[in-house]
Amino acid sequence: MPSWVPVDKDLVVLGSGVVEIAFGLAYAALPQHRRAVGIGLAGFYTAIFPGNIGQYAERSDAFGLDTDRKRLVRLFFQPALIAGALWGAGIPSGD
Repeated sequence: MPSWVPVDKDLVVLGSGVVEIAFGLAYAALPQHRRAVGIGLAGFYTAIFPGNIGQYAERSDAFGLDTDRKRLVRLFFQPALIAGALWGAGIPSGD
């Protein structure tokens, strides 16, 4: 969490983890809604990306991300997560 966000950081991290687990469970348990769940998951990953940028910019350590290199590498995986969620949702459809 960037330091400029005026909320309890532990609460946000915990809440985002719960949301991510819920999306994963929904994706697995509700195949008929995979498109909606995948789009929602891609939106979630997009929404938390500024926090990852903030962690890199502020050089904040968390969850094993204790070097600038690790924090930078993480930034490149976020678009891959977004693309994976969209691919799992069937986007693009290939039609």
